[in-house]
Amino acid sequence: MATEQELQSLFNTLDTDQDGKVSINELFISPGLSAIISAETGLSGPQELLAMHGDKGGIITFEELKQVVKKAGNLN
Repeated sequence: MATEQELQSLFNTLDTDQDGKVSINELFISPGLSAIISAETGLSGPQELLAMHGDKGGIITFEELKQVVKKAGNLN
């Protein structure tokens, strides 16, 4: 379970180009962080996260990620 602040910190770490979005490439750069995202969202991996909740370009915003984590019941 994560707080919004912890989730934002994780998102910022994954957002290596600091454009406010996390791409599939950025998710795969850090397998450990991807595993945390998978655990917090209840999804099997980055591909499922982006397929279900990202846009067609294979990216997800912080707000989209926050909603997925909240829906999984893992946001304090």
